[in-house]
Amino acid sequence: MSEERGQDGTRRSSGPRKAQEIFDATLDLLAAKGYEGLTVEGVAQRSGVNKTTLYRWWPSKGALLGAALTGTRRLSLEPPDTGSLQGDLESLLQTVVTLLTVPPGSDIAVPALGAATQSPELAVHVREFFADRLAREQPLFERATARGELPSDADPMLLVDLLAGAAWLRVVLRQLPVEEDFVSRAVRTVLKGATTGS
Repeated sequence: MSEERGQDGTRRSSGPRKAQEIFDATLDLLAAKGYEGLTVEGVAQRSGVNKTTLYRWWPSKGALLGAALTGTRRLSLEPPDTGSLQGDLESLLQTVVTLLTVPPGSDIAVPALGAATQSPELAVHVREFFADRLAREQPLFERATARGELPSDADPMLLVDLLAGAAWLRVVLRQLPVEEDFVSRAVRTVLKGATTGS
């Protein structure tokens, strides 16, 4: 882990040495028991790390889950570079659909995002997770602007929200199947609209 300076000016690690084991245990417990069943004590037992160590770094299960979502290698995302905005957004949306429908990712994403609507504390950490992801995706939109596919004042967050929101509504709320052409149709509709034009 990287180092940072504490309030007393001394250097300290920005996380415990077994951070990945802790994050894995957190996400495993979330997948098995949901957010209600997730406890710092349970994570300590699964990871073999003393719970006082966990509380030293993360004062609550919401903070711990937020760190796990951002820091885990399981949810790592390589932003696509297909050469076109349509292709990049299709790849991005397919990743979201897979995350919501295919275990083990779906066993983590769905309960975490669902719990964020009930827990203001967790919602803060989920916003940090999405801010981190959007920052990683920013080059995708910069390339599209440079190619002339997007205007310079385009709102990347709105584009991502429209696409990811469509997947969330269909998969989680409506519990409908995702048709083979859903991804391409959703991206095309967001980029070009649903009307025939003039």
